[in-house]
Amino acid sequence: MVYDADALISGVLKGNRRALARSITLFESGLKSHEGVASKVMKGLLPHAGGSLRLGVTGVPGVGKSSFIEAFGQELIGRGHKVAVLAVDPSSTLSQGSILGDKTRMEKLTQSPSAFIRPSPSGGTLGGVASRTREAMVACEAAGFDVIVVETVGVGQSETAVKGMVDHFLLLMLAGAGDEIQGIKRGIMELADMVAITKADGDNKKAAEKARQSYENALSLFLRDEKVPVITTSALTGHGIFEMANRLFARHEVIQRSGILSQRRGEQSVAWFWEEVKKGLVTQFSSDPLIAGEVDSLLDGIMAGSFAPRQAARHILQKYNP
Repeated sequence: MVYDADALISGVLKGNRRALARSITLFESGLKSHEGVASKVMKGLLPHAGGSLRLGVTGVPGVGKSSFIEAFGQELIGRGHKVAVLAVDPSSTLSQGSILGDKTRMEKLTQSPSAFIRPSPSGGTLGGVASRTREAMVACEAAGFDVIVVETVGVGQSETAVKGMVDHFLLLMLAGAGDEIQGIKRGIMELADMVAITKADGDNKKAAEKARQSYENALSLFLRDEKVPVITTSALTGHGIFEMANRLFARHEVIQRSGILSQRRGEQSVAWFWEEVKKGLVTQFSSDPLIAGEVDSLLDGIMAGSFAPRQAARHILQKYNP
């Protein structure tokens, strides 16, 4: 596919959805021939980005992330905001494409002219986010979307990567699914800026309130500079959605006034820089003919038990940079 950098930049800045989608596809491309034009497009969009509220949403499987985001997105649009949802799906091990790659989970939000939903494969990237989520956020901001929601794959051991690229980290939890405190890793709870107990409707309302109290008590034991709000919500009835939006914007105003937001964005850019450096080094390393000639024999040795992985790694690194 041939990309016209100037046309993409112009289209994105005008809010053209096709240009926005094509730009994100370009950023996600792994083809070396696309690197130059992707870099040019990013350079053209970056000065027009950075003005959004960036929200990361994660939660245990079955918690209803997509349903919550749809209800929450509609609330934000009702307040006059433009919402972009970057829904990160697990990747197929065969095609590396999105397993859930469709928008049917947010049907109402998809129909809104003030919303943009982009499913992207995680590509095996740790942390529940796509490898080019940062570039996608920049493109959406340049296109005029002032709230960016990153929906992660789900809670896992390395799910915390999303925390390093958003302003607010929202953890969704489900009541009545076992031990409320032990059902999720402590590390994720420590990183959460807000917690929502979902599906607080019908017969589940009492269980949701009980779970809210349990999480609130648990979070009070963590050493935090701010109190983490725990709110019961229902995407079905709308319960708690209005309050959650109020809490989100109030917190955003606080971190803006205090200078925390500016500092955090700078730290995010530094993290992005090092991520790109590491990717570049791995690519250069793996494509080196000298390395490629020895890796297979080393891997065979590791599989056979004749090489310790650490010994083999040191050997190959010395070959690359003696």
